[in-house]
Amino acid sequence: MSEQTTGTPVRPPVVTATRVIAGVCLVIPFVAMLWVGSYAKLTPEFIGIPFFYWYQMLWVFLSSGLTYTAYVLVRREERARKEAAK
Repeated sequence: MSEQTTGTPVRPPVVTATRVIAGVCLVIPFVAMLWVGSYAKLTPEFIGIPFFYWYQMLWVFLSSGLTYTAYVLVRREERARKEAAK
């Protein structure tokens, strides 16, 4: 049904592939940090730092990158929606 047949504007879907990808980008760090058994060990060491510590510090940077990626994806989709609404 289009706007012409029903008289109401057609809205784009709220859940889109872009938003699902953004959500996955935000969930990945939580899963990685909550799955303690995967990194609760001392080896391999990196410049003398046990795996447990450097793995968590690595996720600080990875989480930042994934959060930024999700932000960019959602902003790009919002801009596209605004352009389509004009």
